[in-house]
Amino acid sequence: MTPTAPPKTQSYVGPLLIIGTLFFVFGFMTWLNSVLIAFFKQAFSLSTVGSNLVTFAFFISYTLMAIPSSALLKRTGFKNGMSIGLVVMALGTIVFIPAAQAVSYPLFLGGLFLIGIGLTVLQTASNPYATILGPRESAAQRISIMGVSNKLAGIFSQLIFGGLLLTGSNTISGAVALEKLVIPYTILTGILVMLAILIRYSNMPEVSEEQDDAPAELTQRTSIWQFPNLVLGVLTLFCYVGAEVIAGDTIINYGLAIGFSNDEAKHFTTYTLYGLLAGYILGIVAIPRFISQQMALRIGSILALILTTGAILTSGFTSIMCVALLGFAISPIWPAIWPLALNQLGKFTKLGSALLIMGVSGGALLPLLHGYLTDAVSPKMAYGLLLPLFGFILYYATVGYKKSSW
Repeated sequence: MTPTAPPKTQSYVGPLLIIGTLFFVFGFMTWLNSVLIAFFKQAFSLSTVGSNLVTFAFFISYTLMAIPSSALLKRTGFKNGMSIGLVVMALGTIVFIPAAQAVSYPLFLGGLFLIGIGLTVLQTASNPYATILGPRESAAQRISIMGVSNKLAGIFSQLIFGGLLLTGSNTISGAVALEKLVIPYTILTGILVMLAILIRYSNMPEVSEEQDDAPAELTQRTSIWQFPNLVLGVLTLFCYVGAEVIAGDTIINYGLAIGFSNDEAKHFTTYTLYGLLAGYILGIVAIPRFISQQMALRIGSILALILTTGAILTSGFTSIMCVALLGFAISPIWPAIWPLALNQLGKFTKLGSALLIMGVSGGALLPLLHGYLTDAVSPKMAYGLLLPLFGFILYYATVGYKKSSW
């Protein structure tokens, strides 16, 4: 049966609170990777590229599972799909326990891949749900609210796991260090299972993919590839997620490489998250009241280009802060891409969402390239990779999103 939109008089507060909780889960599990990268690099004596396999294993699942996730959601609907995603995530977190006992980095990567699969299902459902559940012109505002929950969770993950895993981790053996993961990941598994049960039996409404305001010419299209605003949006999201992961997940190792101690560097990702949080709050206030989604996207990408240049041309803590402030600059990008890319897709909305989720694979591939540049050139110059990424985002913000045909 085709899902129908909730009645106009129905409050969106309850469903959005549930989606906000899921965005908290996204943030906690995703930003935890920055701590794991530094932790595993020390525990297993890895190269930069080797430690960045954490993000590869985590994000490559988005590419492999996005289309199957879309097919799953067509069968189960949004709500049941979210519950299934949480269960798969729980399977991934529980893998960390035998991985720690076996001192097996590949097994940890397998657990991260499973967590990524679960998150793929959740993201494929939650982002379009937040986009559709309410007026489209304020979709970026709703996703910004979700982003606040996401970044608060990221900050908590840094404070909790940064202190737990990185404090003194360079003074103890790998096997002993890995034992620190057992209790926290057991707790995380229990929380994910509880959330899956709660969402399964919640009264979240299904929402319709159909959009009455789509012109007839668009509703008659037969292929997802006939929507250039979506295709270019996928490439933009690829660039964005790669840039966000580089800015947030590599900054600890960058700090260590230029002379900061573990106890100092463990806080650096938190600085990036504070910037993202501030930007999301500003977006909630300003979009669409004072600034459009498109303009926010343009301003953010221009500021990101300036800060990247600053990170390369300066040194020490100033360079660190330029990288960290990228969090503030890029905060409008994710919320703005979704409504612009999904605009007037109608029956293709779930598939379009899946393709956008495939763009998250930028977080798998681009950090590996950054890691290679770090080892082959220098930790600072490796951030030059961000310049073409933000350049393409600026193109989408000014030209790409307007394209309705090729």
